[in-house]
Amino acid sequence: MLTTRPRGTSDILPGEVEKWQYLEQVIRRLCREYGYSEIRTPIFEHTELFERGVGETTDIVQKEMYTFRDRGGRSITLRPEGTAAVVRAYLENKLYAGPQPVKLYYIGPMFRYDRPQAGRYRQFHQLGVEVLGSHDPALDAEVVAMAMDLYARLGLRDLELHINSVGCPRCRPVLREKLQDFFRARLDRLCPNCRDRLERNPLRILDCKEERCREAGQGAPTSLDHLCPGCGDHFQAVLKHLDNLWVAYTVDRSLVRGLDYYTHTAFEIIARGIGAQNSIGGGGRYNGLVEECGGSDIPGIGFALGLERILLTMEQQGVAFPRPPKLDVFLATADAAARDRALVLVQKLRREGLAADRDYLGRSLKAQMKYAGRLEVGLVAILGSDELERGVVALRDMATGNQEEVPLDRLAEEIKQRCSEVKLQYS
Repeated sequence: MLTTRPRGTSDILPGEVEKWQYLEQVIRRLCREYGYSEIRTPIFEHTELFERGVGETTDIVQKEMYTFRDRGGRSITLRPEGTAAVVRAYLENKLYAGPQPVKLYYIGPMFRYDRPQAGRYRQFHQLGVEVLGSHDPALDAEVVAMAMDLYARLGLRDLELHINSVGCPRCRPVLREKLQDFFRARLDRLCPNCRDRLERNPLRILDCKEERCREAGQGAPTSLDHLCPGCGDHFQAVLKHLDNLWVAYTVDRSLVRGLDYYTHTAFEIIARGIGAQNSIGGGGRYNGLVEECGGSDIPGIGFALGLERILLTMEQQGVAFPRPPKLDVFLATADAAARDRALVLVQKLRREGLAADRDYLGRSLKAQMKYAGRLEVGLVAILGSDELERGVVALRDMATGNQEEVPLDRLAEEIKQRCSEVKLQYS
């Protein structure tokens, strides 16, 4: 057990972590361009926040949360999603008192006790985008377009945007009654959890993962058939804005997001050809969540995208990742005198903004060159007693094998000129 990671988690190792850094770099640039500021919230919150915010009848709250009592007897939960925590932070820190709307994004780990499989983990990572303070349907369209823009920048293809309106508290009572009547006639075909949901929140039955419940839900009443005039107008305006932005979509009457806080617009993004876990992101409006968490009637909209699923989709679609070199230069030493000087020289190169390293295992010069090759270093600076006496260093291009002497006091400048690959600046 000491050398085995917990089930449903993963180690992101060197060679793989660079893909994550690239993805995060693209995300942060996109968020800045859309006017979003980063927020960082705790990875655990009071359990009540998720029970009230996410919904007591959801699978997340009923089956998937990591909940425990701390030493003070308080019920604490590792965050299963990010929106509720952002709303809590928005209220606690009085962000509503500043300029509105407030545009926020976050990148971080979430936790759900789920059945691990490809693209599904118990610790997983999300990009979340939240906008608080505006009812404007144009904002719904912009948020959807932003998600699709990210995928386009990453080079993903064969994506489908599914969109629906799940109504609001004014029009849901009629749908609720229709769903209850529909499922009462099929009660024996529902799983035990959905039988309990029938009276409390029949809409959740439509989101059940059990195959028998999915079959029982075929032909169920849909929210689009029971929208109030306000919700209908809002949804049509959203679709019009998406048309104006040239964002292709499919109106999906069966789409129900797995969180109780959604109102009005709900959407999901599907990647075809990647297996069962083909949903790579989704979101929607949550106009009642701020009030549910103790605030005033402040509207919100956002989305969450799973980073593991994005990376899986990129790999399966053959999207190329930039691979920056790990080092700009490796300093190889030929003898003891050079090794004593190497530590100081490497440190000077680093202070010039170069990625530099040296040998720490006492390898021979030949072994050091072989090691540098395994590191895929573009340049190797070779230093021995003879070079030290003459104040030079031999700089070898590992790709061509060409080697020439460079004055020690010009080494940093020469390396900067020689670096042909553009370094990715991670933020």
